[in-house]
Amino acid sequence: MSGFRRNLMRVLGAVALAACSPTDPNSGLPAGAVEIRPSLAYQAWFQKTEACSGISGNVENVQWYVVPGVETFSTDRGDKVGMWLKTTRGSVIVVAGNYQDHEMVVRHEMLHSLIGQSGHPSDYFVGRCQLTWDSWLSG
Repeated sequence: MSGFRRNLMRVLGAVALAACSPTDPNSGLPAGAVEIRPSLAYQAWFQKTEACSGISGNVENVQWYVVPGVETFSTDRGDKVGMWLKTTRGSVIVVAGNYQDHEMVVRHEMLHSLIGQSGHPSDYFVGRCQLTWDSWLSG
């Protein structure tokens, strides 16, 4: 086999292997995201979110990230103040640094983690937990 063919086979093998690998839990993180440990406030907010949603979880099973010093961060779906990702290792929550102590923003992402979906079912986000900007400000 020629050197070119051998190298081509190696490259194709590596691409095939990468395509079959589970999703990297850090893929999809915005630029500058740093991992943090959940604070006592986050633990209390998680309990409040469990109570309003009627769904149990574990705050320690979430990987937490903050993008320090920003109002928003860029994603493939536009600028965000927070986001939830489901990975092969569980839930990942990312919050813009300027909102990392904002209860509604953090709890909104916690609720995504608890219900396990990225949409905003009004039964949970408006009715039960009031975790949208409109429901938070009017509540």
